[in-house]
Amino acid sequence: MKFLHPAIKEGKKYLNPVPTSIETGTSIWAVLWKYLTNKNETTPKKQLGPFSTDTSVYQQPPASGLRITWVGHSSLLIEVDGLRILTDPVWSARASFSQSFGPKRFFPAPLSLQNLPPLDAIIISHDHYDHLDKQVIPFFASSNVPFYCSIGVGQYLNAWGIQPERINEMNWMDSFQITNNCKLTALPARHFSGRKLNNRFETLWSSFVIKTNNHNIYYGADSGWYDGFYEIGEAFGPFDLTMLEIGAYNTSWADIHMGPDNAVHAHLALKGKLMMPIHWGTFNLALHPWYEPIQRLLVLAAEKNIPLFLPKPGEPTEVTGAYNSKWWM
Repeated sequence: MKFLHPAIKEGKKYLNPVPTSIETGTSIWAVLWKYLTNKNETTPKKQLGPFSTDTSVYQQPPASGLRITWVGHSSLLIEVDGLRILTDPVWSARASFSQSFGPKRFFPAPLSLQNLPPLDAIIISHDHYDHLDKQVIPFFASSNVPFYCSIGVGQYLNAWGIQPERINEMNWMDSFQITNNCKLTALPARHFSGRKLNNRFETLWSSFVIKTNNHNIYYGADSGWYDGFYEIGEAFGPFDLTMLEIGAYNTSWADIHMGPDNAVHAHLALKGKLMMPIHWGTFNLALHPWYEPIQRLLVLAAEKNIPLFLPKPGEPTEVTGAYNSKWWM
């Protein structure tokens, strides 16, 4: 297949599946001026929440075999067929190198780290601040939960207290058996990496398939649209649930973020049965109104007959079909 192969490096930098631009095409001052003069409601005018989690729910396994707690953005506690998997855990108030400035959460994490149930795995898709939280990783240093991450991300985990033997770095197409009942596979995505301006592309970025005997799930993390979604759907689909980014889009970022239109396109290419939008409603990361992604998605999903799964932040919710909590309204 054209796209389903391990990532390729050119010098120190990993390459995307297709030629990809991450530049805005304008100067940093022009971009700053756009943000300063933008009149859209990029941050909610009214306080969202507060949201909280009834942790007593975790004492009983989901009757359906699949339950998800959305902490916000791309942080998900996935309970699937006896396993608990946490994706891209970001709990900090700001997705930034500093907690003094940068994109701020619209609402506090509804589930505290201390109240998380025991985990079987933590997935880190890439090293951007809104997916890899330096303040969170040390919390797991004294546990024995294994990490599964894209190549190069392990250096950060190790520096922040995670023992090397607990870190499993993955190239695209690599697989690990988390248990006999669960196979995790890293797959290509169209994005980039870097926690500084001078180290972009030097660690890898990935999407993931979580497959058990009873469920097949796609965690898209961050990606722009490309035809590889068709190949993933053919080789690894159909998927009971696709978790795809719909927020923080801009015409200048069309190569590296999908937005609702291309997320719908990707869901169909993946042969998804049910779609859960992620990467929205949590941080101010773009110029569009904060609620625009979900409003647009609801229209598109109705047109394409795509059932959506929209749980309330922090609410452990069984995945049994279409569900709309309307939490943002």
